[in-house]
Amino acid sequence: MNLPSHLTIENSHLMIGGCDTVQLAFTHGTPLYVTDEIRIRENFRGYLTAMSGYYPKIRVLYAAKANGNLSIMKILAQEGAGADVFSSGELHLALLSGMKPEHLLFNGSSKTEADHRLAIEKGVRVSLDSLDELAQIDRIAGEAGKIVEVSFRVNPALDVPTHPKIATGLATSKFGIPAAEITDAYAAALACKHVIPVGIHCHIGSQILEVEPFAKEAQVMMEVVEELHRMGVKFKFVDLGGGLGVAYDHNGPDAPTFSAYAGAVMPVCTSVLGRLGISPEIWIEPGRSMVCDSTLLLTKVNSVKKAHKSFVNVDAGFNLLIRPAMYDSYHEVLIANRADEKPAGTYTVTGPICETGDILAHDRQLPAVMAGDLVAVLDAGAYGYSMASQYNGRGRCGEVLVKQGKAELMRRAETLDDLMAALITPSWLQ
Repeated sequence: MNLPSHLTIENSHLMIGGCDTVQLAFTHGTPLYVTDEIRIRENFRGYLTAMSGYYPKIRVLYAAKANGNLSIMKILAQEGAGADVFSSGELHLALLSGMKPEHLLFNGSSKTEADHRLAIEKGVRVSLDSLDELAQIDRIAGEAGKIVEVSFRVNPALDVPTHPKIATGLATSKFGIPAAEITDAYAAALACKHVIPVGIHCHIGSQILEVEPFAKEAQVMMEVVEELHRMGVKFKFVDLGGGLGVAYDHNGPDAPTFSAYAGAVMPVCTSVLGRLGISPEIWIEPGRSMVCDSTLLLTKVNSVKKAHKSFVNVDAGFNLLIRPAMYDSYHEVLIANRADEKPAGTYTVTGPICETGDILAHDRQLPAVMAGDLVAVLDAGAYGYSMASQYNGRGRCGEVLVKQGKAELMRRAETLDDLMAALITPSWLQ
């Protein structure tokens, strides 16, 4: 297996960020998420450097849904990132992390009145998804005596090479306004008293491993920008949406580089902006490619069972990492306490959840696995903890941040008391 540079093997133990995963598991228990701070900073700078080579006004908005841990948000805030937020909770976390309100965009196809009021109160721009939402936010802004800056989300009707559940720019998607109808939406916004359209937004999907779809998206977006510019829209930003996918299979093809992404989208944008004589900021919203490879999920082997195949039963299941069960997603796994041993058999890694689909890894070549071994699930930083649950009455695990040999908790594991904390017994059951 080809390990990324921030993962190494020393004395047969898997290391991350200069820390021994075996020692981390011993100190903090398992299951355990472990995140390398330096890797996150490297990924952020990779995007910013690549895109700034074409155009000076670049803003990287982290997709907070990928991993909303406050420490991770603080790391990115220190780097100058903004955030794409999808709820009042994510908006609150972004502001708490130190991100500036003007560097946030509140997205979503079904926002509540409370969401709109919070965005207006905090001075956060809103990406509108319908004419109904436009009318609602204009009314709410008027009641608050404020003007709110908005964009609309465009649906470009692009078919992209990814799982259909995370393809968000299809013509059939719930997100956005069709590109052919977007001028009517902006005309309606220009007529509003308490709304000013200052941007445009698009997102075609997640886990895309080719750059051509992003280039096509940019072409559609810039055609719309040109038409809207002629209508009188004064653009402050053009938001191209999500970033690159991740190569989860470490023996397969690599994902496109940050430079390849920038080379596909930026010439399309700069050509049109130069011709129009305008210079709005170019925004992107990477999430997965920002944090995915920064993080491992460590899980202890409870038992090994030989049935129709050899099962490795571990203490982490789809309550902590739902991607394999939900999307049939692939994650590399290795035995962290014997990371340099050669394979001795084929094993399927399964969790403790009462579901047949609770399988983290099918049919993997691993050393002879024994109870007490430590399994590391790679590339678990995106949509891992953020999609975790308390299913089967299991608390969510702790999270540790590592940096150049230092390690500290950034979220403790939940206890039985946490599972019961929000429960209230109706009077007739007491």
